[in-house]
Amino acid sequence: MNKDLLNNWQKKSAERQKVYKQFLQRAGKNKVLKQLPPLHEEAFSKIDCLQCANCCKNYSPRFKTPDIKRISKHLKMRESEFIETYLKVDEDGDFVVKSIPCPFLGVDNFCSIYEQRPSDCRRFPYTDEDVFIKRQNLTLKNSTFCPITYYTLEKLLQSEK
Repeated sequence: MNKDLLNNWQKKSAERQKVYKQFLQRAGKNKVLKQLPPLHEEAFSKIDCLQCANCCKNYSPRFKTPDIKRISKHLKMRESEFIETYLKVDEDGDFVVKSIPCPFLGVDNFCSIYEQRPSDCRRFPYTDEDVFIKRQNLTLKNSTFCPITYYTLEKLLQSEK
């Protein structure tokens, strides 16, 4: 069942965006929040992020001030130099990486600053937090490129039956 679930998942996710949107709009927040931690663990036990890295290849996390301070210190760079070298300000006024894929992503899909990575990266794909239900547009977007978000949504839908 789970192999079938993940087979051709990107196509299935694209086809089911409307179903996901309807589910997220009508879902009981507390019920979903109770289900998320075990589904999060289950998804991560079945899906290896290092085989995918779509998030790092196609999108940028927000780099908040504590992230910039921590990472620039780790890289032995001045904060201003780190910002100038790696970051730009997006349309929302957030610092994001200048180039895609992320400049810290290696060819092996490992992150060169993994222990110091931004909090957005640590928390992604938010499948164990209230962001999953609160920021529905983000969850929908994530489901199109993150198999863990897709898996979690599909399992939540199955549990409704």
